Amino acid sequence: MATSDKNTEWNTVLLGEALVFELVGRLLYAELDRAWLQSLLSQDVFDDVPFGAEQEETKLGLELLQKWAKENRTELKDAAFDELRVDYTRLFVGVGKVLAPPWESVYFGEDRMVFQERTLQVRSWYRRFGLEPEKLYKEPDDHIGLELLFLAQLARLGLQALEENNQARFDECLLAQSQFAAEHPLKWVPAWAASMEANAKTDFYRGLAHLTQGALLAIAEQLEIKMPKEVSR
Repeated sequence: MATSDKNTEWNTVLLGEALVFELVGRLLYAELDRAWLQSLLSQDVFDDVPFGAEQEETKLGLELLQKWAKENRTELKDAAFDELRVDYTRLFVGVGKVLAPPWESVYFGEDRMVFQERTLQVRSWYRRFGLEPEKLYKEPDDHIGLELLFLAQLARLGLQALEENNQARFDECLLAQSQFAAEHPLKWVPAWAASMEANAKTDFYRGLAHLTQGALLAIAEQLEIKMPKEVSR
């Protein structure tokens, strides 16, 4: 394949990655913003995705998100938004037990604590590529939303390297995507997603769990990542 054709292909892939991981990362990390959610509904954002659409997990996620969107497209009413807030609290904050902890460290220690070794590993990756969480030292760096936003950051840096015809930087960004995905989200997000699917009460959060899984499986396939052994719940 000619270099220009290959670069065009990578441009499409990386742009799709950046858009999908930015979306799911923000939806899982940021506090619920009613106006933003309404804008996503108005733009029909969940009608399709530009990356990972062939994955069965993606298809399941879109089906659930489209169902939720159809029910709320005209207006995200108080009751529907309150339902999301309750689900968010149950899953990620906890009233007693947190049902789907969004922090990587929790899945790698018997005591299920945050701010552990894996948090520091993730922080080191972020710093290497210029991403610093807004709540540094106040909130664990290994939040699922931040890890997905970091994959989006690597995709954007890869796009920039293509535009600048910087092959060494492009290769560095792809290698970083491959290593980070294999060492971190691909090891624990399946367990998180299983907890989400089992405990979420809304199609919105069940859909996000499947969509996240689909995007990660797609990046593993795209970069030919040997699937790591997953942690159990």
